Amino acid sequence: MEIQVEYYLIISTIMLFAGVFGFLTRKNTLAMLISVELILNATDINFAVFNRYLFPEQLEGHFFALFAIAIAAAETAIAIAIIINIYRNVRSIQVKDLEEMKH
Repeated sequence: MEIQVEYYLIISTIMLFAGVFGFLTRKNTLAMLISVELILNATDINFAVFNRYLFPEQLEGHFFALFAIAIAAAETAIAIAIIINIYRNVRSIQVKDLEEMKH
């Protein structure tokens, strides 16, 4: 039994919009980071699915997905380091408290 491409696209679309919604509505920087990761994972699913259905003998989509995962891991490490430094200085990771860093 083969899963149709539409189901993968529906899942990735739901993940994309959940990530966009979370990024726009959350006030916590860590929750915003998780939302960005959700958006990146949705694109990884699309890379793998389009590669599987359009070019089943080639692996470019899989390599793009692996590259995107590596970039996302590096981005997460840097973002968490920034969030930890913000917490050490401001004692909060809420976006509204970041206005105090300007002064």
